[in-house]
Amino acid sequence: MGPDGVNLSVCDVFDPVTPKPARENTISRSENTSTTGLPADAPDATAAAADAAPDTRTGLRARVDRYFEITRRGSTWARETRGGVVTFVTMAYIVILNPLILGGFSADQAALDVNGNWLPNAQVAAVTALTAGVMTILFGVIARLPFGFAAGLGINSFLAVSVVGQVTWSEAMGLVVINGLIIVLLASTGMRELIFNAIPHQLKIAITVGIGLFIAFIGLVDSGFVRASGAASPPVQLGDAGSVATLPTAVFVLGLIITGVLLARKVKAALLIGIVTTTVIAVILEAIFKVGPSLGTNPAGWNLNAPVLPSSIVAVPDLSLLGQVSFGAFDRIGLLAGVMLVFTLVFTNFFDAMGTMTGLATEAGLANKNGHFPRLKSALIVEGIGAVAGGAASASSNTVFIESGAGIGEGARTGFANVVTGLLFIAAMFFTPLTMIVPLEVAAAALVIVGALMVSQIRHIDFSEFSIVLPVFLTIIVMPLTYSIANGIGAGFIAWVLVRSFSGKAREVSPLLWVVALGFVFFFVRGPIELLLAG
Repeated sequence: MGPDGVNLSVCDVFDPVTPKPARENTISRSENTSTTGLPADAPDATAAAADAAPDTRTGLRARVDRYFEITRRGSTWARETRGGVVTFVTMAYIVILNPLILGGFSADQAALDVNGNWLPNAQVAAVTALTAGVMTILFGVIARLPFGFAAGLGINSFLAVSVVGQVTWSEAMGLVVINGLIIVLLASTGMRELIFNAIPHQLKIAITVGIGLFIAFIGLVDSGFVRASGAASPPVQLGDAGSVATLPTAVFVLGLIITGVLLARKVKAALLIGIVTTTVIAVILEAIFKVGPSLGTNPAGWNLNAPVLPSSIVAVPDLSLLGQVSFGAFDRIGLLAGVMLVFTLVFTNFFDAMGTMTGLATEAGLANKNGHFPRLKSALIVEGIGAVAGGAASASSNTVFIESGAGIGEGARTGFANVVTGLLFIAAMFFTPLTMIVPLEVAAAALVIVGALMVSQIRHIDFSEFSIVLPVFLTIIVMPLTYSIANGIGAGFIAWVLVRSFSGKAREVSPLLWVVALGFVFFFVRGPIELLLAG
């Protein structure tokens, strides 16, 4: 209950908004629209719609429509459902990959903590699906945006490689929870939004373009189309020894062509049709040629899982890892070392998520000309809650997934698509074998398609002034080359404040941006700092 007896929903508590009458979307495609056909300069999708009579429809369906603003954002139930399904399909690999990073099937091939303990694969898979489902639905209901949530690949790798050698797994997850609480505090006090608002518009566009290149590069690498050469120069190469010589990579190329043609011909549900069609082809080819998974020893195999029909469909989830959290890391490794680990987690989580949200909102046509999008504050708070939930479940920090762009490309514009995605993740706890049918190479083709759509935003960048060009270029290029959104943002921030200031435009640089840039300087040299502290 709010002031003057007004009832407030949970969403109003997170991000109060003034109720507006529903308006139908009558926007036609023009030069001011995004690649998805919605206006790129609208404060939100509703502001882009023409005024119409108030929506007087009644019934549950109408109330849900108004709550998620499905009609107001120019979407439909079918588009939201398809978008939610596509987002799940492109994200479902995390249920398989996260357990391989954090856990294992035995001690000899798992990440061991300081006490020699490890996380069982099946348990990590169960909590990964559970937290992804719950957080995706929570974000959709509160922020009402079509951004899926799951365990972030950067942070889970950091935990497995750099953290658990110093602390136990439960203590490592305790650090993740602390990281999330700090982010929630920054978001709820408005500090995170202030930092978001301090980012120049040109850098926000660059972040979108950089993420597009990043996810396209992920797709190319996951498919085997681009591989490490094993040499100092060049570090990467085309396929195997310069050739597309494996069946899985050929399936990726086929999926890319099928989906690309469908999109070019403006076929509805192009991404979903492309994924399903290519998966069916992959299953047939695997049944004929018996390629099998790579498992690190078969370079001609499927990257993560072979597309075979499972012998069993239902599996009972083991949720034993829920609540296995300890805050004893500071006692074990000392206050300063613990603070440095938390600092790394916060910086990575904070800016990866902020950059991803910016890119996805722009691609969905939900961001205005300054990069702001509806319910920004609530979105930032819930993202911090994702880190807390992921740590508490031992699934690692849950954050916004760039693969959500696939669902946006399919037409998702509202949080209802998240409800669909989240329910599928929860179902995946019981149907884990089914999630393994779609090979990573098929999902990779969808990522490359979405990356191409996001890169098209580059047309809005002002390339006439070099003090803008260099920071923008560094933001875009550093993301894919270092496999980190945060690194790209940091390089762009530092270059922006220095180049713009020393070229006579210091007054145009926000003081807060200087503070963030200085923080990134420490972030980039944290390795030597940690060595000094250890000495």
